[in-house]
Amino acid sequence: MPTLTPFELNNPEHHSLLAALWNSGLPADLAISPEFVHSVTRPFTGGVQAGRIAEVGGQSVGAIFVSAHPGAPPSMPSDMGWIDAIAVDPAHQRQGIGRELLAWAEGWLNAQGASTIRTGGGLRPLTPGVPVAATSFFTACGYALDEELSWDVARNLADYTRPPSLREVPAAASPGQPGQEELLLGFLRREFPGRWTFEAEELLQEGGRISDFMLLWTETGVEGACRLTFEDSIWPMGRFYPYNLPRPWGQLGSIGVSESVRGQGMGLFLLDAGLRRLQNNGVNGCVIDWTGLLDFYGKAGFTPFHMWAVLWKKVGA
Repeated sequence: MPTLTPFELNNPEHHSLLAALWNSGLPADLAISPEFVHSVTRPFTGGVQAGRIAEVGGQSVGAIFVSAHPGAPPSMPSDMGWIDAIAVDPAHQRQGIGRELLAWAEGWLNAQGASTIRTGGGLRPLTPGVPVAATSFFTACGYALDEELSWDVARNLADYTRPPSLREVPAAASPGQPGQEELLLGFLRREFPGRWTFEAEELLQEGGRISDFMLLWTETGVEGACRLTFEDSIWPMGRFYPYNLPRPWGQLGSIGVSESVRGQGMGLFLLDAGLRRLQNNGVNGCVIDWTGLLDFYGKAGFTPFHMWAVLWKKVGA
């Protein structure tokens, strides 16, 4: 059986090891870099992270990285844990190493108060789920497959034009400006008080730009917001695996409007404004990640790009 040693969150050699193990078993379009691993192993408010490295004969052949949120704000669950990454060298697979790593992770997460474990989708996510080809490993370990798949959709914005179904609406959209942070957060706390609010607060606290958000304005104030990611944004583009798209790269989402203005075309209006902002800044390959709204984004010419499976497991008493 393997020997499990701690994965050191601040150790660049461990970042490189996890990236190398991950890349050894996945196609090139899902590759990660040590810098990306570093970006997801940074602390987040109320959260805890840990990992283990599996060694056989003095050789590092597997690794796992997990997170939980025992200090979650009231609007978010504090009993959720995430398998952020697990990787075993292909030459050492089917030897029980992945099961050993996963068993350690489940025990550690349960000790942090997690009663439900999810594959992917953590608060500093490497992926929204797992590649569909990896589901058999998790189901064999007692994980239940979610019926709904998660998708990344993409397109080249070089020839983007406004969707034919776009309507005129009594609203305007513009990049957020310094001093408008509380207007953005006030909208999110009112309409999307969970993860979207938490992520925006974290991004701004870490020095992210308010201008990376498009704000939807009506006569009543901010009634929508759309987050954009550019190649120089504080959160890395690598998270969206854009490698098969033409550069420069960009990303859009989360995006949402107030309940009071839904059904009026405001969402598509805000989507169009965000896409034209990316296009005007030279973005070609654009990803909208982690969605099931294929029809909605299809109106703007987006097609499926990556497909992810999500699996869950209850642990503890």
